[in-house]
Order: sequence, then structure tokens, then C-alpha cells
Amino acid sequence: MRIGLVSPYSLTLPGGVQGQVLGLARALRVAGHESRVLGPCDGPPPEAGVTPLGHSVPLAANGSVAPIAPDLPSALRTIRALGDEGFDVVHLHEPLVPGPCLTALLVADAPLVGTFHAAGSSASYRWAGRPLGWAARRLARRYAVSEEAAALARNHLGGHYEVLGNGVEVERFSTVEPWPSEGRTVLFLGRHEPRKGLAVLVEALNHLPADVRLWVAGEGPETARLRAVTRGDERVSWLGRVGDEERARRLRGADVLCAPSLGGESFGVVLLEAMAAGAAVVASDLAGYATVARPDREALLVAPGDSRDLALALRRVLEDGDRAAELVAAGRTRAEELSMARLADRYLECYAAVV
Repeated sequence: MRIGLVSPYSLTLPGGVQGQVLGLARALRVAGHESRVLGPCDGPPPEAGVTPLGHSVPLAANGSVAPIAPDLPSALRTIRALGDEGFDVVHLHEPLVPGPCLTALLVADAPLVGTFHAAGSSASYRWAGRPLGWAARRLARRYAVSEEAAALARNHLGGHYEVLGNGVEVERFSTVEPWPSEGRTVLFLGRHEPRKGLAVLVEALNHLPADVRLWVAGEGPETARLRAVTRGDERVSWLGRVGDEERARRLRGADVLCAPSLGGESFGVVLLEAMAAGAAVVASDLAGYATVARPDREALLVAPGDSRDLALALRRVLEDGDRAAELVAAGRTRAEELSMARLADRYLECYAAVV
């Protein structure tokens, strides 16, 4: 089967949706199917099997910034690529985002499958729900990565959504060389914006022992302010944006992955990556996170925004080796259950049905 996967967001910039699109394409190839990824690229394509559709522009959305390509040249490249490739089925991730996905939704001749990732709220759904709902009728099948994502789409667009979560390429995170650490280490991975809760983690650091190290990966509008807050604290390492290999190695080297988000998380791919890498997980008690890492089974989940509660959970994992080992073992099992290979098998069943 020849499968096209379309990303709405720049494939050369880090992001959960982009990672899922590229990972699913790799898993489909391993399963013996031709798959090609179409999407914006701000620079050379990140790997083979990617067709770049132009540069992106930043758009504020859901408390974050989405690198989309809604311009006419990108639309024309999308139409040309769809015509040249002759896909048997086209899989759109966030099908209604302006740019390659919405263009493909409107013009593609092949059967269309859509996966909805966003949760929380959507201004575009509120203001253009009716025409977008009409466009979504072109989808042969609709999937959502969580119940929260399904509810958002259903409330504004109507239709039926099967919940099919994200996946993780277990071997990419479980077999890399761990990044060297200088003691007990907590890792934060994410954009430095209020929604991700990095400020809460920085505050929690005041209640952690002096030998605990914090690795902070990523960047964003809060970076400068929070770096100033921790200036002089040698426990904190500001890493900036990290590549895929370093990301995996940092997850393998850290004792704990901390995800202190305040809301708007539909799934929590980073939690799944941490579990595959063998790191314990401490995160906010959000519905999207609890779907992936179940409370007190694969993770310790705490009240969002509560720095003292967060510090207590981190101390519990860092100081209780038996509890940490239980979380890590359960997390590895959970990662296998939600592997990208299994997700690809589920989607292949869908592709065969719609073709």
C-alpha cells in the first residue's frame, strides 16, 4: 500500500504532532508499506521520505505557537505532490489546520483518514465550526488521540471519533547511550511558556535537596525570565533546543522526567518517551496525561500549579529507590503496550478498510 501522511506543522521544528507523523511513517515502512510524509520544512527535510512544502509562519494557538504554512505556494506544492505520488490513502494529522492538511482535505482524490490531536479549546472551531464541519465530512475515518481531543472535535464539528492514542518508537529511546549526569537528575522537555508549567518546576526546585540537578531543554517566551530567576544556581542546566538524539539520551540519563503542565494537554507523548527510556515520571494530574501514565502505576501525578506538591512527589521518587523502580518497570510495560509498531498495525487495518 502507498500511504501519504500530511503534517500541518513544520517538520524541522520539534513538536508532538510532527514526531508522531514521522514515527508512524517509519513504522509503516518497517511493516513493508511505502509511506511518504508531506509537510512544511524550514530548512532541509529532517530525513528521507519527506516532501517539503515550503516554510512555516508562527501562529498563536491553544496557548502555544504553531508553525504552519497557510500560504498559496504551499497549497500549490501540496496539490502537485498529491498528484505526483498517487497515494492509495492519505492520512491527515490535524486535518482542519490551514495549510497542507486543509488543502489535502479539500482536493485529494484518495480516501482520507484524519487524526485529531488538539484538546482544551480552539478559536478556529468556535468561529468557523460549521464550514469546518462540512469539510470534515470528506474524511472516511476520524480518530482522536484522547477522549479530550475527541470531545473538542465532536462538540464543534460533529461526527464520530474513535480514540486511538499516540505511539512511541520504543527502541529509539531504550537503546541509546544515557547522557552522563552528576547525581540525581530531573529533566524538563518542552516549550518555555506558561501552559507548560516550567515556572512551577523552578519554584519547586527551592524545596529539593542541594544535590538534585535540573536539566531544562527547550526555549520560549519565558526562557529569559526563568533563567534570571535561577542565575547563580549551579544545579540548573539550560540546554536550549535539543535534537532527537540528545533528547533520547537525556531521557535515558535522567532519573525523573517532570511534566508540570497547567492544562491543554491532549495526550502527553513526552511521558511515553520517558517511560520507554526508563525514566520515572512525575507530572500534573491532567486528563490527557492520566490516559498515558496512570496515577500511582506509571507515574506520580500532582495538582497542576502546586509547586510544593510537585516537590514532594519529586523527592519521593528521588529518595525512594524501590518506588522509583516500580514506576520505571510499569512504565516500560506501558510503553510496549503503546508502541508505534502496534499503532501502525491499527492504522493499517483502517487504511485497508477505507481503500
